[in-house]
Amino acid sequence: MKQKVAERFQLIQKSRRIVVKVGTKVLTAGTRRISRRVVHGLAEDLLQLRKGGREVVLVSSGAIAAGSERLRLKEYPRTIPGKQAAAAVGQCHLMDLYMEAFARHRVKVGQILLTHADFSNRSRFLNARGATLTLLEQGILPIVNENDTVSVEEIKFGDNDNLAALFTSLVGADLLVILSDIDGIYSADPRREKGAELIPLLNMNQEIASVAGEYRDSPLGKGGIQSKLEAADKAARFGVPAVIANGRKKGTLPRIMKGEEVGTFCLPKPGRLKSRKSWIAFHLKASGALVVDSGAEAALTERGKSLLPSGIIAVEGEFEIGNSVRILDEKHREFARGLVAYSSGEIRKIMGHKTTGISRILGYKYYDEVIHRDDLVVI
Repeated sequence: MKQKVAERFQLIQKSRRIVVKVGTKVLTAGTRRISRRVVHGLAEDLLQLRKGGREVVLVSSGAIAAGSERLRLKEYPRTIPGKQAAAAVGQCHLMDLYMEAFARHRVKVGQILLTHADFSNRSRFLNARGATLTLLEQGILPIVNENDTVSVEEIKFGDNDNLAALFTSLVGADLLVILSDIDGIYSADPRREKGAELIPLLNMNQEIASVAGEYRDSPLGKGGIQSKLEAADKAARFGVPAVIANGRKKGTLPRIMKGEEVGTFCLPKPGRLKSRKSWIAFHLKASGALVVDSGAEAALTERGKSLLPSGIIAVEGEFEIGNSVRILDEKHREFARGLVAYSSGEIRKIMGHKTTGISRILGYKYYDEVIHRDDLVVI
């Protein structure tokens, strides 16, 4: 354990570019209004990191809460259009609060609003990356949020944790910090199990599945712990450690950066996915799925081979050439993702056949592989 604590300290000390995600429940301090005190305190903590020579990107929730406050709504809107309207009003108010807080320290902030489409499109992904890095180079602190006024699915699932994880890849961050209203990840739901213990160090290679299972049917797991675990798991696959901690407690962020045992520290997985591979694995939305037999699964996972039509036993969904698809084993468990060289209709015709039969069946052949190994990521 001492070795892992030392590893935590070393990883944090080496972190030069940090993504910090703050949730609505932190910003509202348990009320229904955005707390100016919390925003100013957060600004001071983030600037302390910058004074230490680190670059900081803030991913901030709170637009809908801020909009509900400005519109004097008695409760948060429940309809998608209502949430979109509140977000449109609230985003302005939220940025005003951040601009006010950072202006006291003569620091400029820049707003970045994104949808999942900005990550799915490679060109837009690179443009967002370039804009963010330029802001950092100029000493401007980027503040990122989902573009809730147009992003229906993101509002529905409330996935700013996921956005923060994807942003660690986009900007090549060294550390992800998720500030919420919970102390960290517990061995079980503390609301249900009195003996539940806080997990100070989480090995994302070995323990993620068992911990996630403990919360699967828990109220804390629905959009709360579950999304944070998924975000930490994504970051780990990028080779980036993550910390999940209570942002309501004073001094949490400075204590994390000192290497103190605050919250749950999620160890990164060995190696770091290259930019294009991480884009395929996590930034693209899958358009369908391919179910493969055990032989094909072994070829992909153990020998690093391409996916050939002979190993495919089923096709799910409709997709075109170049789309991202999930690759499932015989028990329908996802183990890889990739970009297809044939459409769903073409694959249904050639699946189960050898590559030598593609031209005879289709009347033409693009490639021998349905998914080339350069376009495939085992996840």
